Amino acid sequence: MPVAHTDSSSRLRWLAVALIATALVLLAWWLWPETPANDDQRSGGRPGFGAFGGPVPVRVTPVGQGQFQVFYKALGTVTPLNTVNVRSRVAGELVEVRFEEGQRVKAGDLLAVIDPRPYRVALQQAEGTLRQNQAQLKNAQIDLQRYKGLYAEDSIAKQTLDTQEALVSQYQGTLAANQAAVNEARLNLEFTQIRAPIDGRLGLRQLDLGNLVAANDTTPLVVITQTQPMAVTFTLPEGELPPVLTRFRGGEALAVQAWDRGERTLFGEGVLESVDNQIDAATGTLKLKARFDNEAELLLPNQFVNVRLRVETLDNATLIPSAALQFGSRGNFAYVVNADSKVELRSVEVGPSNGETTVISQGLAPGERIVVEGTDRLRDGSEVEVVDPATMAREAADQPKVGVEEKGERPAR
Repeated sequence: MPVAHTDSSSRLRWLAVALIATALVLLAWWLWPETPANDDQRSGGRPGFGAFGGPVPVRVTPVGQGQFQVFYKALGTVTPLNTVNVRSRVAGELVEVRFEEGQRVKAGDLLAVIDPRPYRVALQQAEGTLRQNQAQLKNAQIDLQRYKGLYAEDSIAKQTLDTQEALVSQYQGTLAANQAAVNEARLNLEFTQIRAPIDGRLGLRQLDLGNLVAANDTTPLVVITQTQPMAVTFTLPEGELPPVLTRFRGGEALAVQAWDRGERTLFGEGVLESVDNQIDAATGTLKLKARFDNEAELLLPNQFVNVRLRVETLDNATLIPSAALQFGSRGNFAYVVNADSKVELRSVEVGPSNGETTVISQGLAPGERIVVEGTDRLRDGSEVEVVDPATMAREAADQPKVGVEEKGERPAR
């Protein structure tokens, strides 16, 4: 009896193994990729894939020829050409504020007024002292003329004439000092009107009406930033510098574009203005500065932007979509569709690329058809069927989907 029980368990175990193997074979047959050439073949069963199951559906595009712009990309920072912290040059009470925050101003526009009354009084006092000393000088000059006549008649001593001449010179020096005091008082009175020193856009107001302002206070009244034009500074690695420096020093205007972080919005296009005189030894990069008119004022100080420096423009370049470019043990290659609907694996030499389009230096000719989609199932010499994108999407939708039950998992309840 124990021997019979053992034989029964062994048979059951072998039966279970056979059932599992059969299920795996059926599942592999069901999931095997299907590449029908037409509707009749699809209804006749599930053929193999690739060259053994009929033509492979692919999407192709002709090799193009045209102009290609070569760009170097970098991360840049927007910097204003001029930034001014507007401070008062005289002390006093802030009695008028004549600007709005964020307002655009021109050089010379009145921004604020400090209480001018103490400075008017100081100017009047300086002018009064000036007039007093002018009268004394005039009287001394009259006496000097009289003394000169008396001295000619030998009626006074020479010392008296010399003393009077010294007195006139003394009054003239005092008068010059008085005139300087008047000018200083007039200048201080003018400084009570705070005006914009440059064209630009105002920031937020830092001082309110009625505050006592000190001369050259640490807290500015407002900050003016010149937003038109603006500068963008960026760096390039030293390996990319030779073509840039050659064209820049040759007098060629190199265009620079500023894009947002996602490289979807173009903020503006400027021109390379200056290049630093030494490479940063820590990073191996050189700093460059570009100038932008910033007419739309999309560039703001300290803003980070993606910079594209246009180095050169290639005319009559051979162009292909980057999706058609493949890489393998032979290097870069592309699948070329011949007239007999078979593909040829063609090695190519790759030039510059912008992500979407790639320049081919050698290996392809304009007008040849290359495979863009469906390359994963191709081999050199494979037979293909050229279809449009809509047909390829429909074929992909007809492929069986593997659900949770097909994977052996229990669906959620």
